[in-house]
Amino acid sequence: MNITVIGAGRVGSSVALNCSLRELGDVLLLDIVEGLPQGEAMDINHQLAEQGIDCIARGSNNYEDMRGSDFVIVVAGVGRKPGMTRMDLLKTNADIVKGVCDKIKNYAPDSKIIVVTNPLDPLTYLVLKSLGRKRTQVMGMGGMLDLSRFKEHISTVTGISRDSIQAMVISEHGENMLPLVRFSSLGGIPLTEFISTEQSKDLATKTKGIAAEVISLKGATVYAPGNAVSTMVESIIKNKKAILPVSALLEGEYGYNDVCIGVPCVLGHEGMEKIIELKLDESEKKVFDLGVQSVKNAIQSFSL
Repeated sequence: MNITVIGAGRVGSSVALNCSLRELGDVLLLDIVEGLPQGEAMDINHQLAEQGIDCIARGSNNYEDMRGSDFVIVVAGVGRKPGMTRMDLLKTNADIVKGVCDKIKNYAPDSKIIVVTNPLDPLTYLVLKSLGRKRTQVMGMGGMLDLSRFKEHISTVTGISRDSIQAMVISEHGENMLPLVRFSSLGGIPLTEFISTEQSKDLATKTKGIAAEVISLKGATVYAPGNAVSTMVESIIKNKKAILPVSALLEGEYGYNDVCIGVPCVLGHEGMEKIIELKLDESEKKVFDLGVQSVKNAIQSFSL
């Protein structure tokens, strides 16, 4: 498999490293900054060599080198600064991503695409519509990243091994994300058996706010996004048909059409093969509806 990562900054390089460590294929790092992707690729290859992994990482400033890619991971764009929301990045990153879409059309027209650039849900929609792809071929990473944070908070609160946690986060990758305590469990036992109602609310609040805290401390979230993307790619390449929360185009599911938002999806050889519809209660549906409206408002602000 050939995997192209567009954007060789800290997140893009983490994606490349994680995909390589899982031996998912050869990785091309693309960036407009001269020398950056080449240097990152060299550094990654040195680690892979010592570990006996034969996947090859390459760096380039030439989009033509992405010809024949099976996957394109879109990381290009401006990152959040302390105090910013993801939606603050919309206009700048929409323009950048439109330019990236032109390159994908020319050089990797048959690739499956995972969007990482924020604001994630509107830009996943932008990529899908700009390329005219089927919804199975384009998805966003947000829910997988939110899930990793939710799981960490659950483990901290309960004191139970991370390995025993099954959880789910849906809706907008942003202010209206929805950690689903009711659909989470520890070793198959409902999470609600382990925590109080107050702890449930606290878990949701911490999951929503932790990205801003990480950014304020170190400038960017890096390792968890790289792992999230590689988990998605692995499920598709290996046809694992894992149920993972990703940003996908709704076509009637959850009562909505023509909007990309985080939902549980089956990922297999065909890409995003199926959306799982959960029966949300009134309070959960309210948050999900707010998330959909937020994304729709963002979509209306840029031209396709």
